[in-house]
Amino acid sequence: MASELVSIALPVRNGAERLEQVVKSVLAQDYGHLELVISDNASTDGTEELCRDLANDDPRIVYHRHPHNVGLLNNFMHAARVSRGAYVRWIGDDDRLDPACLSRAVAAFDADERVILVTTQVAYTGPDGVSRTHAYGGAGLGSDDPVVRLREMLRLLNESALQIDPLYGLLRRGPATEIPRRNMLREDEVFAAKLALAGPWAHVPEVLAHRNTRIERISGVARRLDVPSWQAHLSNTLQLRELLRWMGDAELTPDLRRRARLAVLGMYARRQRRTMAHRSRKLWSMARMV
Repeated sequence: MASELVSIALPVRNGAERLEQVVKSVLAQDYGHLELVISDNASTDGTEELCRDLANDDPRIVYHRHPHNVGLLNNFMHAARVSRGAYVRWIGDDDRLDPACLSRAVAAFDADERVILVTTQVAYTGPDGVSRTHAYGGAGLGSDDPVVRLREMLRLLNESALQIDPLYGLLRRGPATEIPRRNMLREDEVFAAKLALAGPWAHVPEVLAHRNTRIERISGVARRLDVPSWQAHLSNTLQLRELLRWMGDAELTPDLRRRARLAVLGMYARRQRRTMAHRSRKLWSMARMV
């Protein structure tokens, strides 16, 4: 197996009560050549003290602290950019990894030099405490054709985004740190589309990571991201605009660019139809109550 350094980027703010389990799962990986980079976004609880103690106990832990709150996305990006690994993986402050997560992903990179990202199956635990797994068996994301990959990613975003979570896969350093990101609603979906255009992906069909999920209104997400509240009403349109802008910036031939734009417009049309259908059902239910 290759011996390249793997960086786990852990952004956190006020996570003192959650951090020890995720740190323990990272340090328990059977892939030995790793570093855990903790980027503390000006926590006001006991996060700093805990992280400094953890870093003193294990030289694989690198701790950075922002003196002021730089925002959620900036902290995510900082955690990756200050890392040193050939591969980078983000992890949430209440997630955990199975011991073979990194070794299985690195083996997938070793098997195919084209690959820029390796995803695994993820078990998602909801507020009810029940864990659910959404299996993915597609092959489109491994295509050499960037538009085939883009179409597959857009399909997943519209149908079942939990089958593949590229933001919590293992990335080659370049795509993780060099693809520009904009602080906005649905930014994670925009970044996923950019990654689909950047290169082929591989997928390990095993549950090797665990994440906690919660249902949150889009207005609440806007507050967490510190974006204007009006964006919650135009999130689909703003997402479309950002994706089309990226089609112009990406290194694509004119034909690929045309096909990519058509794929994005198709995704937007399907999402708008779904939104309008939901609103119509809601209005009908309200009318029946009058």
